[in-house]
Amino acid sequence: MSADASPGAGSFAMRARPAPASAGSAVLTLAWRAMLKIKHVPFQLFDVTAFPIMFTLLFTFLFGGALEGSPRQYVQYLIPGILVQTVIFITVYTGVGLNTDITKGLFDRFRSLPMWQPAPILGALAGDVFRYSMASTIVVVLGLILGFRPEGGVPGVLAALALVVLFGLSVSWVWIIVGMRVKTPESVMTTSFLFLMPLTFASDIFVRVETMPPWLQRVVENNPVTHLAAASRGLMHGKPPWSDILWVLAASAALLLVAVPVAMRLYRKER
Repeated sequence: MSADASPGAGSFAMRARPAPASAGSAVLTLAWRAMLKIKHVPFQLFDVTAFPIMFTLLFTFLFGGALEGSPRQYVQYLIPGILVQTVIFITVYTGVGLNTDITKGLFDRFRSLPMWQPAPILGALAGDVFRYSMASTIVVVLGLILGFRPEGGVPGVLAALALVVLFGLSVSWVWIIVGMRVKTPESVMTTSFLFLMPLTFASDIFVRVETMPPWLQRVVENNPVTHLAAASRGLMHGKPPWSDILWVLAASAALLLVAVPVAMRLYRKER
């Protein structure tokens, strides 16, 4: 051994610093984290599974006979609307999750890591796609058990699901903004119900617009959820209503153009 070598010299030898994670890798990792959170937060799992089942069974058997003559007939109208309601309701968890990370200090930790900075938000949104797909599958499968028969077949159902998920992701950006502005996750939930309850129930998800009073018809016809439910219903039954589909695409684009820059500016802002 040479005179200037020492037993511990190898321990302090300079090593190449590992390369930082790529943008895609960071997003996928945080998407997996978002999906794992569903398992550890039972209320989220309840919203994804139990609520769709409860609403579908409740409205099918309580109101199906009165509204369409029979539950089997009513379910042809209801299932596309329940799909819309389910996805829109669970969009709020993007904002809830982000606000929880902020209150626990994980927000600052993420920003200090050598990774692509939008990854925490985009990872959460990627996890949302899994959540939306899981809830939608439950709704469609339950509908098939109850007698739902989409005339558009599998392509129609998948097209409706894609449109609903797209709109849901655009709405999620609004809750991201809310999640970064309010103090607690409970405040995000409270704010969401103030907006989502009127949007979903003052629509044609459950009943046809023509059965409503004239003043209410005007309100419902201009509700974005009505256009989304009509587009979902038409796609599933093989009669695509292109005006409603274009309306939903335009509304989604408008939400993204406004909400994404605001959300990213707030995300980078010092708190």
